[in-house]
Amino acid sequence: MSVLTEQHCEACNAESPGVSDEEKRMLHKGVPGWSILKVSGEEQLRKEFEFRNFAQALAFTSKVGEMAEAEDHHPAILLEYGKVTVSWWTHAIGGLHKNDFIMAALTDAAYH
Repeated sequence: MSVLTEQHCEACNAESPGVSDEEKRMLHKGVPGWSILKVSGEEQLRKEFEFRNFAQALAFTSKVGEMAEAEDHHPAILLEYGKVTVSWWTHAIGGLHKNDFIMAALTDAAYH
């Protein structure tokens, strides 16, 4: 499998397959620190990023938003003073797709 940050999202619709349990285990290894949570019955990837102040957190939020627009795959983002929580899942399928792991990896890269 190639590095997640070198991949791009593919277009999804309601019939797109989610990741299998085996794919999920393998892909999850590529995004350390991300939790897989069930929210309202849907699996999501979630991670908190810490910053020294609101301005840095806001700049990171904008960077993630620009990446999301470029890949046409959009997260839930909670911006707080010194902290940003990012959640990725594929709305069209109500769960996790490979795209979510790609975007989680790209989010990590934007943080460093």
